[in-house]
Amino acid sequence: MAADIGGNTGNRDGRGVKRWRIAIWGAAAALWLLPLVAMRFDSGVNWSAGDFVVFGVLLLATCSALELARALFRSRQAQLGAGIAVVLGFLWVWAELAVGVFTNWGS
Repeated sequence: MAADIGGNTGNRDGRGVKRWRIAIWGAAAALWLLPLVAMRFDSGVNWSAGDFVVFGVLLLATCSALELARALFRSRQAQLGAGIAVVLGFLWVWAELAVGVFTNWGS
């Protein structure tokens, strides 16, 4: 039962889970650092420390929700559906904070 909670279904050595976690968290770290690199080359990108904190918290919440979805659901279809919902939620909140598509959170 403990192995199932960690998302290690069908793979006894856990390599698939480790690769998945490295990919997700690595992509989040790269995405978090992308504006820092862009600020070096483009004067139109001007993020403050607060922007990086908010984006980091948003990425942390998204990756944690993806981990939770992987742990809670056993079928690949359910994991995929939950993952899509989490990513769409991330994109919605990010767009709201950036330009206020439906609300005025970010503007």
